[in-house]
Formats: sequence, C-alpha cells, structure tokens
Amino acid sequence: MGFMERFEVASETELTRWINDDIKPIEAGRRTWTFWTFHNYWILVNSNISTYLTGSSLIALGLTWWQAIISIVIGNILATIFVVLNSVPGAYYHIGFPVVNRYVWGMYGSAFVIWNRILLSLVWYGFQAWIGGECLYVCLMALDPNLEKHIPNHMLASTGMTTAQFVAYIIFSIVSLPVIWIRPHKLKNFFYFSSATILIFEIVLLIWALATMGPEGFGDTISSTPTAEASSTGWLIAYGIISTIGSIAAGILNQNDYARFAHKPRDAILGQIFSFPLYAVICSIIGILVTAATQNRFGGALWNLPDIFTTLIQNGGSRERAAGFFAGAALVISQIGVNVPGNALSGGFDLAATFPRYINIRRGAYLTALVSVACNPWRLVNTATTFISVLGSYSVFFGPMTGLMISSYFIINRQKINVDDLFVGNKQSVYWYTWGVNWRAIVAWICGVAPSMPGFVASVQLLVSVPIGLTHLYYICFLIGFAISSGVYCLLHFIFPAKGLNDFVASSPSPRSLMAEYQERWDGEISGVSDIDKDARVVDREINFN
Repeated sequence: MGFMERFEVASETELTRWINDDIKPIEAGRRTWTFWTFHNYWILVNSNISTYLTGSSLIALGLTWWQAIISIVIGNILATIFVVLNSVPGAYYHIGFPVVNRYVWGMYGSAFVIWNRILLSLVWYGFQAWIGGECLYVCLMALDPNLEKHIPNHMLASTGMTTAQFVAYIIFSIVSLPVIWIRPHKLKNFFYFSSATILIFEIVLLIWALATMGPEGFGDTISSTPTAEASSTGWLIAYGIISTIGSIAAGILNQNDYARFAHKPRDAILGQIFSFPLYAVICSIIGILVTAATQNRFGGALWNLPDIFTTLIQNGGSRERAAGFFAGAALVISQIGVNVPGNALSGGFDLAATFPRYINIRRGAYLTALVSVACNPWRLVNTATTFISVLGSYSVFFGPMTGLMISSYFIINRQKINVDDLFVGNKQSVYWYTWGVNWRAIVAWICGVAPSMPGFVASVQLLVSVPIGLTHLYYICFLIGFAISSGVYCLLHFIFPAKGLNDFVASSPSPRSLMAEYQERWDGEISGVSDIDKDARVVDREINFN
C-alpha cells in the first residue's frame, strides 16, 4: 500500500477523481428525509439569531417596522420559490450541489462554484459558531455572574472580545463536534429535538416580553415614522427584499445537497414550501416585537438576544439567572442546529466532491469547522448595517449562479440528466464541453454579476461614488443577476449548441422514465430478478415519484 493510499476514504464505490460513497446518487437506504424532516430542518435554518436580527438590520436602513415586515415577507416568498426550483434535481435524481454543477459548468468548470461555496461555508460556520459562543457565554454568566473577574481578560481591545467570551466560543465549538459526526440521513431525531426546543423558546420569549413590558408599552422601534427619505423608501424596501434573499442565498444555491435525501420528491417540495417562509417570517417578527417590548425597560433597543439575557442576569436575582441559563441553553441548541447542517455539512459535501479519494462528508465537515477559526469570526459580528451589507453582497454572486442552475435544468436539459456521465471525467461525458469547462456558463455568470458590481463596490468602500442608477441595480442584484445569467446562458446554448448534450436530450425518453431508470441503476441490481420484474419496478418508481 502506497503512502497516499493510507489516507483514502472507505468506499463501496470504486474511488476516482469524481466519486465516492458520499458523492454518488443517494440510494434507497439513505433516502430518509420525509416531509417532517424538511419541515424541521427549515425551522432550524430560519429560526435562529441571524434571522431574529433581520428586522434590526432593515430598520437600521431607515425603514419602519411595517416596511421591514413587508420586505421580509416578500423576500422569503421569493426565496422559497428559488429553493424549491433548485431542489428538483436533487429530489428526483438524488444528486447533490457539486454534482449538479457539473452539467452546468462542465466537469472541471464546476470547481469554481464549489470553491466559492466552500469559502462561504468557512465564513458562515465561523460566524454562527461565534454567535453560539455568545449564547454559551450567557449560560456561563448565569452560573457565575462574576465570570469576567474569574477569567481575567488578556485580549487586546482591538479584537472586540474578552478571554471569557473566547473560552465560551471554544466550548461551543467543542460541543458541536459530536453532532457533526452524525450522518445526514440519520439527523431526523436531532432535528425533532432541536426544532421543538427553539419553537418552545420563541413562544415563551414572546409571551415574556409582551406580558412584562409594563405601562410604557412598546419603544420607538415600532414607529410609523421612517428615518429614510420618502423618495428612497421604495428602493430601500427592494434592497430589504433582496437582502432577505441574500441571507439565505447560500442555502438556495446548495439545497440539492439535502433534497437528494428525500424519501419521495414531494417530501422535499411540500416540506419546504410551507416551512421555509413561515418560520423565517415568524422569527423576524418576534425579533421586532421582543426588542420593542423590552426597549423601555433596558433604556435602549437590544436586538441581540444574548445581550438581553446578559443584561437580565447582571441586573437581576436568582430567577433571572435561572431564566438566563435555560434561554442560553436553548439558543446553543438552536445555533448547533443551524450551523452543523447548514455550514459544516455543506463544507463537507463540497470538499468531498473536490477530493473524493481522501475526504468524505465527515472529514470535510470537521475540516470546515477547524479552518473556520482562521476567519476571525469575532470580527465579523459587528453592527447591524455591516451585517446587512454582508448579507446583500452574497446575492451579487449567488443570484447568477442560481439562475444558471435552474435554467440549465429546466430549459437546456429539459429535466433530462445523464447521471452516469456526471462521474466521467473525459470526452466520453456529454458534460465535458470544452476541455471540461462550459464556457457559456462563465460568460453568462460574468454578464449577471457585472451590472451589480459598481454598486457593490460602493457599498463596501464608502469613499467610492457611483451613479444612483447603478446603486439601484445593486439593490436588486439577486433578481437582476438571476435573470441576466439565465437569459445569456440559454441564448449561448442556442447559438453555440453543445452537440453531445443536445443529442442526449433529443434521444432520451421522458424525464420521469429517465429518473426511474437511473434510480434503479444506482439503487443496485438484485440478482434473480427477471427483466419483466425489473421493468415493472421502473413503472412503480415512476408512479411513486410523487
């Protein structure tokens, strides 16, 4: 055995540059995600502190509370449409995000999208882990109100943290490690437990805030007077809508990674249509109501949940400390629930697809968690305006990528995918295009990104000034990028057709027959089954797709 062979992953599938057991189409035994699994998954992803802060970010832009809610509702409805559309290849063909992009960008060209998603997984994992550390810090403060005295601070002021806060972050990261070990198809029980915990916590939090706000009532957080100029309100609402989409843009992009575990395609589709927008909107509204209801008693708007409970602990007695501990514990569970499947496993999927011989999902997820520390997540958690700028910036790049994936599947491929060829890295694959790269996707993506770049640069570098029209384009960057990239991609495929791909699409049977055929093949042949029985099983699979 050679030196490098010692580090190869265990795999029943023959290892190549393109496949291992975690990257191949998901067989029947691992298709365990039902309607309720997807339902609970989106409770976790859309009911957390980041979503809770969405209202504060939009109000900080100058919107009123009701304008912020309009932006949140419309943004989440649009995001739901994109999530469902982009889940279809995974739900029906049981292939994940890295593999799907091979038929969009080419076998080698897909690396560009995958590495973008890997980098984002690192940043988001670190960001959410730091917030999780803040939640665990609340628990430690509840146990020891003099925590900062008992753990002397040796951190520089420029880091924006204390030694005690850093210790809480490390503890949270360690507590998350056992959950990362769980295979994606076995996450059902964890989802039930953590989603129930966060729902109960949100209900109790809202009741407490409203029942104890006193005669002063709501603070000026709930105000009908906008701070932005009337002429710009419409564009700010549009910006709020796109920022709401941008906050989940990464989840939209790689949702095939989870849809491929669907027991039936309708489980992925119905399980997301209802739960995705419902819990995102509810959590955002709770954030606005709780902040407004507690504003007068705290002498100011405390948007960040850990700040609320830290303040209660510091100014209260044993009851407040007990409440703070259990609230912090619920938030820790919530952060693990969003961070592990949403970021650690996403990084694991992508790294496994990039280095399938040596990395599987577990190795990739642990590597994501380890390397995320290098992102200095404590510096990422800043003001509300900075937070919304970061969220909005993702839309510039991911809107066009999402447009390419959806248009490629529904228009260019007409829902017909040659699954076998997605694991062939040579000219024999219909997705080889030109030297393994689909240049049409590159051109289309650049065309989709370009209009929003001046406004994006101006939002990051305040000294840069651009015409107001370009700023407005940036405000709707996800939609404009999605539309342009989709249109250019389809046009280029029409003018410069990919012969091998077109021949396959034209000569293939109906999408449902093709889906059943590949599902049958990748589920494995059963010895002693006659051809007639096999044909009958294919028909059964077509019937059960719904």
